[in-house]
Amino acid sequence: MLFLNLPPGLRVRLCTAVIIVERRHHFHRELVIASALASVAIIAIILSTFYAWVLWRRSRRLPDGKAYRSSGTARGIMLVPILSKFSSFKTSRKGLVAMIEYPVLEAATGKFSESNVLGVGGFGCVYKAVFDGGVTAAVKRLEGGGPECEKEFENELDLLGRIRHPNIVSLLGFCVHEGNHYIVYELMEKGSLDTQLHGPSHGSALSWHIRMKIALDMARGLEYLHEHCSPPVIHRDLKSSNILLDSDFNAKISDFGLAVTSGNIDKGSMNLSGTLGYVAPEYLLDGKLTEKSDVYAFGVVLLELLMGRKPVEKMSQTQCQSIVTWAMPQLTDRSKLPNIVDPVIRDTMDPKHLYQVAAVAVLCVQPEPSYRPLITDVLHSLVPLVPVELGGTLRVAEPPSPNLKHSPC
Repeated sequence: MLFLNLPPGLRVRLCTAVIIVERRHHFHRELVIASALASVAIIAIILSTFYAWVLWRRSRRLPDGKAYRSSGTARGIMLVPILSKFSSFKTSRKGLVAMIEYPVLEAATGKFSESNVLGVGGFGCVYKAVFDGGVTAAVKRLEGGGPECEKEFENELDLLGRIRHPNIVSLLGFCVHEGNHYIVYELMEKGSLDTQLHGPSHGSALSWHIRMKIALDMARGLEYLHEHCSPPVIHRDLKSSNILLDSDFNAKISDFGLAVTSGNIDKGSMNLSGTLGYVAPEYLLDGKLTEKSDVYAFGVVLLELLMGRKPVEKMSQTQCQSIVTWAMPQLTDRSKLPNIVDPVIRDTMDPKHLYQVAAVAVLCVQPEPSYRPLITDVLHSLVPLVPVELGGTLRVAEPPSPNLKHSPC
């Protein structure tokens, strides 16, 4: 109202000045609010970063407390210890797996009695263990120590402590005692595929469909390692003795001591490792290692399932022959193929299925890695050959009962 008595020009200038002052006050309030919000955001970022750093430091610890570089984790895998079902005995947790006290292992294995030996590996024996409450497991004892032994021990704990898949053996815990290292796994009642095929039974318990199921289970485990782990995991020592079978002949890949992730392959520092007969040519000759190296080893195991023969057979005192070299010419000849099939399963399968498996095996063991299929393609080729009740899509027609009378149409 006071402005009404002022000259028009002055009145306009005064109104403009008031508006400018009000706008400045409004801008100042907005600046204060924005500064406060920015400060809160910065504090939240700092706290989140510190919390993430603490978690990172905790997760990157080995069982003995030393820091180490993790070799990669599978996408979506829950990083938790998995000894919940062994709650009846005392454990302490370090890193990502549970530590079992040595007296508990000693009691469960009968003081590592020879009668409990399940098998013998490169660094020691595997024992059957029965814990309080009747819970069973397998205990691998790595004897002697040394850098290579310790490296494999740490590598296996690192990988298996993070991987969960129905076709990869489960890690239950570990122990370090007086220089020896112990790894505890789930017990696989039927032992290894190597024992089933080349042991006293000579594959008599393995029908054609069971063998195809085992091959399919292997392919599923490998596909998980190659396609669903980040970075991809290369097993590097796939062989029939590292394929374990449970009471229903479900197959699981084991022994990850030599496994590497594709992001950590250093050709200059990585020692050539593997088992004669399963090692891919490009890895053996010039150290080139990829997922296709595992596919080659898979093809060799598939040939073992098909023919019941060992990957390398001694011809004389100084000469050995690989199953790949011997079988390749006959695998591609339909007239000769039935003659090299394991007698246990000969004439028990559809010939078309036999030819298809032989074709898959031939592709897997190609000398040139680029000619080998991806394990995903192998898996898709095997699914239609395995009965529905064994995990595939094949519907096996049952022969009609002799007492069944058909109704007239």
